[in-house]
Amino acid sequence: MARTSRIPGFFKHSVDERRRLVAEATDIAPHEFDAASARGGLDVGTSDKSVENVIGVYTLPFAATLNVRMNGRDVIAPMVIEEPSVVAAASNAARIVRQGGGFTADADEPIVAAQIQLLDVDAPEEARACVLAAKSEILALADRAVPGLVARGGGARDVVVRVLGEPSDRMIVVDVHVDCRDAMGANLVNSIAEAIGGRLAELAHARVGFRILSNLCDRRRVRVRCSVPMEQLATDNMSGVDVARGMEEGSRFAELDPYRAATHNKGIMNGIDAVVIATGNDWRAVEAGAHAYAAREGRYQPLAIWRREGAHLVGKLELPLALGVVGGTLRIHPTARLALKMSGAQGATDLAMIAATVGLASNLAALRALASDGIQRGHMALHARTVAIAAGAANEMVERVAERMVELGDISLEGARRILAHDTAVIGSAATAE
Repeated sequence: MARTSRIPGFFKHSVDERRRLVAEATDIAPHEFDAASARGGLDVGTSDKSVENVIGVYTLPFAATLNVRMNGRDVIAPMVIEEPSVVAAASNAARIVRQGGGFTADADEPIVAAQIQLLDVDAPEEARACVLAAKSEILALADRAVPGLVARGGGARDVVVRVLGEPSDRMIVVDVHVDCRDAMGANLVNSIAEAIGGRLAELAHARVGFRILSNLCDRRRVRVRCSVPMEQLATDNMSGVDVARGMEEGSRFAELDPYRAATHNKGIMNGIDAVVIATGNDWRAVEAGAHAYAAREGRYQPLAIWRREGAHLVGKLELPLALGVVGGTLRIHPTARLALKMSGAQGATDLAMIAATVGLASNLAALRALASDGIQRGHMALHARTVAIAAGAANEMVERVAERMVELGDISLEGARRILAHDTAVIGSAATAE
């Protein structure tokens, strides 16, 4: 079976059937899903050796985002997330985008900055000149700290020196740009920062301070674009033209108001973070970089914007995204390895493009809902299942109670308990009559 992300009716199948369908679509043996999903993919013993003070294992839903077509190929994107409706919304948005040819994405080289803070600098500009004059020496010293990375084609690429603060601060920072190849790069970059700090202090006649990477990886940006035929945005109550106009107006709202931009970007990160977590990457670093980038011009702004162009609605997303496909959690977490394999990512840069594509799909879904039926309609319908489970429903009763709550317009714990008690009594009476 050729790799495809288009599997109609996927949500109607059982979990076992979904695993089989994804296995076939991604050329993964079905038993790999079973093995990787057991106990949430991680046992207590391994967890105890991973972090401190372990008392158990906390698991989250592992799902698949369908319908994604990026750069002319189909992708089934892995997602780990606890929030209802996000996976369904992203999959539906990706289906709509397919009608316009899918997503296109590109990315910069995987550059991450090592930062070395230098203090007690009496002549900042002279210190800056001395450091830059020794640029070749510094790059060579940095490369010697990470021979494995250099062997894989990566390594130190550039040196930038910036004077910080007021003259009374007597502080400069040296940023060494490192090509991390398929690694996220934190450990590699930190090793470089510590290895070269002493020499930089000598060159600048300064005292060395902090030595650590920056999570604002603005030289490691990803860009995603899509062009959606407006008619594909239509709902039962609104034309596609009207929905597209509302989405553009919502985009402008986020561009003009940081309070709206924060929620706009949260919707983007719903998709990105879920892929990042699924593949064992550091979602906290990704969030920090994304929000810092959103505020790079001194005012918090949206990471994605939408505009009407002819008969299409065009969305564009750009953000820094440092992900890895080697090392870290991937060494110990079988589900993370499976998720990476399922995605079909051809390296760290490709994985970053996949994650950003899901982010733009999530943003499209949120804006379309806000511009038409409102965000709560679809979200609460899916949230009803969680409420039903919390009320004690199990197996087929979950869907029955959830559907009844939606019909009654009362999606609450008490409402679920009333429905569950009534249906249980009815079933009990029927069984007694038989």
